[in-house]
Amino acid sequence: MRPIDSDYATARARFVAAATKAGEAPMVWDHPLLGRNGEALGTDVVGFGPVDAPHVLLIVSATHGVEGYAGSALQSAWVELGPAIPDDTAVVLVHGINPFGFSFDRRVNEDNVDLNRNFVDWSQPVPASPDYDAIASLVVPPEWTAEAQAESTAALLDLVVAEGLEKVQAAISGGQYSHPNGVFYGGTGPTWSHRSLREILTKFAAAAARVTIVDLHTGLGPWGHGELISPSGSGAADFKRAQQLWGEVTSMVDNTSVSAPVMGEWLSQVPKWLPDAEVTGVALEYGTVDPVTVLQALRADAWRHGAEEVSPELDDEIRLQLRSVFLDDGAAWASELWLRFIQVVDAAIGAPTLPS
Repeated sequence: MRPIDSDYATARARFVAAATKAGEAPMVWDHPLLGRNGEALGTDVVGFGPVDAPHVLLIVSATHGVEGYAGSALQSAWVELGPAIPDDTAVVLVHGINPFGFSFDRRVNEDNVDLNRNFVDWSQPVPASPDYDAIASLVVPPEWTAEAQAESTAALLDLVVAEGLEKVQAAISGGQYSHPNGVFYGGTGPTWSHRSLREILTKFAAAAARVTIVDLHTGLGPWGHGELISPSGSGAADFKRAQQLWGEVTSMVDNTSVSAPVMGEWLSQVPKWLPDAEVTGVALEYGTVDPVTVLQALRADAWRHGAEEVSPELDDEIRLQLRSVFLDDGAAWASELWLRFIQVVDAAIGAPTLPS
């Protein structure tokens, strides 16, 4: 796989060019805002294979915007490869579902919303998050001076010692709906990306009898390792189908994955949108750096978002810090991602894995 692109516009152009060269011009969901460099934003969707295929494989990038660099590169490389697809299968690539976060090097969207916490039932009161509420001012302190960072970080580490890492991780990353400038914020209603994703899935997969989904992520787990994470418990039918397809699969619900259980993630909601299909969805999570380094970058980014004034130098420093924890620019990391991606996709469509 060639080097990962350096910005959203270049990554998007590569994907569109690859799809068009392959004979499938993408359908575009235009975002209402412009990107960091004034570029147009949008989600580009392309399907390969029969439109009435009984099996649809969807591969989604940039649910968490800045994680789209890796996901986009994998999607483009796969199209450029020109792989064979079984006659009964369509492969649908959803490129940059959170284009704002992708362009601005943020994990969240234009409203500081984590898209994978935004799929709660909005007809009901939002879930409470008392554990996060209790430490919100430690997670994102009012100031981001060296002293404030040291004090808040020490307090959080003390909490880990007292309560355990698993409990603190769940409190911070499980999702919250009361602190708009905090981390893992779920929002106040369906976001643009939420609405677009639902439209895309119902448009491209409504007629399928079987739907398989791979949602591409980075930032958790050992460096370069691609863990398959189910949103369901090990006793669920979709979890067992995922195991049959791929072998080792972990469960977010059963605490066997690198992710804590979260509220408002989207994969578990797809069966409601596609009630006539057998849906099997997983997140493919690639590791980068240690979780403490990731959390520190997320905290700084959230503070930057809510601060009244940030110098251009500090703004750029925090942006690049966040980018670096979700993306390794080295060729070795990209190679690890690609080999795992091919294994996962080939297993999903029942094709023999290509030689490395």
